[in-house]
Amino acid sequence: MNDRNPQGRKPAGRKPNRQNKPQPKGGQKPARQHGTPRPGQKGGPFRSDAQEGYDRNLGAARTPQRPNRAKREQNFSTVHDPEGVRLQKIMASAGVASRRVCEDLIAEGRVEVDGKVVTETGVRVDPEQVVIHVDGIRLQLDTTLRYYAFNKPRGVVSTMDDPEGRTCISDYLRKGKVNAARLFHVGRLDSETEGLLLLTNDGELANRLTHPSFEIPKTYLVQVPGPMAKGVGAQLKEGMQLEDGFAQVDSFKLVDSTPGHVLVEVVLHSGRNRIVRRMFKEVGYPVERLVRVKFGPISLGDQKQGTIRQLSHQEMGHIMAAVSL
Repeated sequence: MNDRNPQGRKPAGRKPNRQNKPQPKGGQKPARQHGTPRPGQKGGPFRSDAQEGYDRNLGAARTPQRPNRAKREQNFSTVHDPEGVRLQKIMASAGVASRRVCEDLIAEGRVEVDGKVVTETGVRVDPEQVVIHVDGIRLQLDTTLRYYAFNKPRGVVSTMDDPEGRTCISDYLRKGKVNAARLFHVGRLDSETEGLLLLTNDGELANRLTHPSFEIPKTYLVQVPGPMAKGVGAQLKEGMQLEDGFAQVDSFKLVDSTPGHVLVEVVLHSGRNRIVRRMFKEVGYPVERLVRVKFGPISLGDQKQGTIRQLSHQEMGHIMAAVSL
């Protein structure tokens, strides 16, 4: 039997729906099954941060718990300021995302104002009087505050000015065309130690980052003479008594071994002077080269030595969360 029509063409037929998905009625598009993308994902909050180099997308600092209806109404009445600015407009101006995406973030319960989750896009607040978090990441609304990461080379002293004329941090700030006025370094690295050094003019954050009570972890790559005997890592983790008190590393990992040299990674939260060098000397392995590659959640990544870069919104939010800001 001929299955062609009079024009010689095969009869048109509907293609089978292989996934057997129910078709929407009335030509309407199916409702979106997923919420706003997570931080760093396409269309999500802080999406530009993921494009600023190696391993910059840190994700959410924490996920707020969505309150029930009565609590949402109470939160709205508590934070709403009729004379204020719409919350989504403030968020968009702070670089979170487009205003439309910010509205979605609010509706999904991912935004907090003064610690209270708000879900109404009509809420207005005074940006000079409130603290706003998105996915646990604090928005820095004070445009006068600045935050930088500096990859310090060996031989540079951790000061903004050196009376002896040695190379210091401000020399690199001038090279990077960064205004050094009122900037200071968070902690310090001795002149022979390389790596990550944070610079800011935010005194409260700097004080918290250097205070022992917050125990901010710092990660170092340490090159020592090899081979290394078994048990050295355990000895460093168990700790030892130094001239200024007890010291230990939080973790120890062998990274690489070449003839005559060993490279290890250690994490510790102590910020005492030359602590890594003194600990390795105590176990019989004087440090040949020392590089700090991470300070809390901030990673050096592929940042070139001697360069200075501004911290992203995510990085700023995560390091503030680490010290309960």
